Amino acid sequence: MTTMITPKLVGARVKRVEDPRFLQGLGRYIADRWSPQTLHAAFLRSPHAHARIVRVDMGPARAVSGVVAVMTGEEAARHARPLRAESKMAGYRPTEMPALAREKVRFVGEPVAVVVAGDRYVAEDAAERIAVEYGPLPPLVDMEAAMADTGALVHEQAGSNVLVSREFAVGDAGAALAMADLVVRERFRFRRHAGVCIENRGCIAAFDPGSGVLTLWSATQVPNLLRDALADILAVPENRLRVVAPDVGGGFGVKADLYQEEIAICVLAMRLRRPVGWISDRQEDLLTTLHAWDEILDVELGLTRDGDIQGLRADVIADVGAYSAYPWTAGIEPVQSVSFLPGPYRVRNYHGRTRGVATNKCPMGPYRGVGRPVATFVMEGLLERGARRLGVDPTEIRLRNYIREFPYKSPSGVVWDSASFTESMVKAREAVGYMAFRAEQARGRAEGRYLGIGFATYVELTGVGSAIPVGPGMTIPTGMDGATVRVDPSGKITASFGIASHGQGLETTLAQIVADELGTPLEDVRVVHGDSAAAPYGTGTYASRSAVIGGGAGILAARAVKEKALEIAAHLLEAGAQDLTLRDAQVFLAGVPGAKLSFQDIARAAHYGKKRLPKGMEPGLEATRFYDPYRGTASNATHVAVVEVDPETGGVRVHRYLVAEDCGVMINPAVVEGQVHGGVVQGLGAALHEEIIYDAQGQCTTGTLMDYLIPTATEVPAVEVESLCTPSPTSLGGFRGMGEGGTIGPPAALANAIADALSPFGVEVTEIPITPERIVRLVRGAREDARVS
Repeated sequence: MTTMITPKLVGARVKRVEDPRFLQGLGRYIADRWSPQTLHAAFLRSPHAHARIVRVDMGPARAVSGVVAVMTGEEAARHARPLRAESKMAGYRPTEMPALAREKVRFVGEPVAVVVAGDRYVAEDAAERIAVEYGPLPPLVDMEAAMADTGALVHEQAGSNVLVSREFAVGDAGAALAMADLVVRERFRFRRHAGVCIENRGCIAAFDPGSGVLTLWSATQVPNLLRDALADILAVPENRLRVVAPDVGGGFGVKADLYQEEIAICVLAMRLRRPVGWISDRQEDLLTTLHAWDEILDVELGLTRDGDIQGLRADVIADVGAYSAYPWTAGIEPVQSVSFLPGPYRVRNYHGRTRGVATNKCPMGPYRGVGRPVATFVMEGLLERGARRLGVDPTEIRLRNYIREFPYKSPSGVVWDSASFTESMVKAREAVGYMAFRAEQARGRAEGRYLGIGFATYVELTGVGSAIPVGPGMTIPTGMDGATVRVDPSGKITASFGIASHGQGLETTLAQIVADELGTPLEDVRVVHGDSAAAPYGTGTYASRSAVIGGGAGILAARAVKEKALEIAAHLLEAGAQDLTLRDAQVFLAGVPGAKLSFQDIARAAHYGKKRLPKGMEPGLEATRFYDPYRGTASNATHVAVVEVDPETGGVRVHRYLVAEDCGVMINPAVVEGQVHGGVVQGLGAALHEEIIYDAQGQCTTGTLMDYLIPTATEVPAVEVESLCTPSPTSLGGFRGMGEGGTIGPPAALANAIADALSPFGVEVTEIPITPERIVRLVRGAREDARVS
């Protein structure tokens, strides 16, 4: 049997190989790919949330010196079919989204026309001169009103503002709630959120009339998905369409979609035979890049007097905005919220209903955690309330109800392969010094200080395979990915993947995987990604999938290359492959000192023709493999927040934040910790600061970073990470994805900590974000209630 001794790179705290170029300013983002020949595009955007387009006069814009082209929605429609996110899911109503608005506009910021010029300032000035006559329509801003209104529709062809509806049921939730000793009822509200990537959206398209190839460079997470969609929309063969994601400054899910601007830019490049580019400014980005969450949840949890869960019932509505996000549909957020609501707990009786409602707002799409930040906030909040009312310790009520037997099929049909819920809680509780904190809390209250501690445990479906596509019923492939591992005659390795990194360190972690499999140094492996023409098919990076699915494909391809390399080495050494050992980029023959070959020797033999190869073997040393984990795997964690709250000002100070995370085999602990830290900061922003607000006319009132508040260094605590490493029993390498987990826990943990701090007032937190104004209002309301009673 062949023995392989690896450099043990998987699990090593290796420095990220991509960082030197970023630190030296050598990254290549969209703005860095501008050439002198590239024309600038500027979009005229709707000032109305809902209006008919009566007339568009492009004459004043065309008259501006330096303008090369002007395009309206009617013109764009002659070159590009409307974008339509399809799904076979019952209860889903598909809608069409044009490249540029036609007939009517459906949200403030929707592109109506585009101007192209040699200078961005000229393009923007000319766009402002376009005269559009609108016929204003009543804007639908409130999701509950829009759901009830059958006369005013965002999309007339849909016949309803409810674009998606879905139910999950197991057991008899109604009967279980009727028999419960305690029923906790609550209405929760999770407000609208923006992605705020450090790099705004942008793209450049170029058409080569000689080859007929259209190339789109886009700040995207999903180059292959964009290529597939654009080929259909533009009627361009896929082999004549290339999409490249260069270095991307953050994605978080909001760049995992095809946008109207990308379609329009491609149309213009093909028409003009010139490269055309566009980069959004921050206001455009906040107005038009897909928003997240925005849900109302009416929930009931039934418990025995000992704290055992008897039943759970939920009615969820989500404001999905004006269009279905492509390709994920309007169901991406509301369906996942209700599917994951039971979380890591044994819930034998469950009924969940969800509806996604169209309004005249920016569309909703995937954002880091998709559905689980909302579901975790709600479920953890219900358990905290139940514990307080029953007089049970909040950590003990969780320990009583965690799932312990695996695999476990959840009420929505998701199968958890394994998890360490109990272990993560015990580790988190010990690491934070739970009992010592309770003593400190009591002392603080005696001194007039309000300290609180909050826990949140979640389970995250990761590395989703073809059995459970990310958007139920979607007609696109999302369950597999490919990798090509190629060794050149010098013995160096190029590993090409269908994923697209946007900050996760995948050039490092995927290289660690391939180098370990081949027994070569890390520096001998170059990872190529984000280019639909340079790698086998893969749908991109989202849903915590790259390490699991991309890594799995890399393992399979590298193992195929290793097997062939050893066959070649055995032929050259006149030995059996079972007697060979591969380590440090060399093959050694057992029992024969000095009998060895370098990896370069083997690679040269592979490329120098059949004469040096075993009989019947083809030249070359490369392999392409695809990996589909079928159902996927699961990650889990327990988050703990320790806060101090000023009930007079509503100020919240986070003293400690701790995460006990289990992502299976860690490829690189430093990358894992970085992902957790970054996710927690985003989750903290969602919990305490960030909120997109629309007024009654559908105007976004938080269109700048002066109004939309993101956490800064002064608000972020040191994040403590405790790692559990339980290998996944279902994924190659034992990896569990963990890119989204850091964002899932903070809203719940911080809400519970604030409620714990303010428990002397009887305050319960039902709304995210928990701003100072909301805290003061809650405390004042509780005081008023106390005076009345």
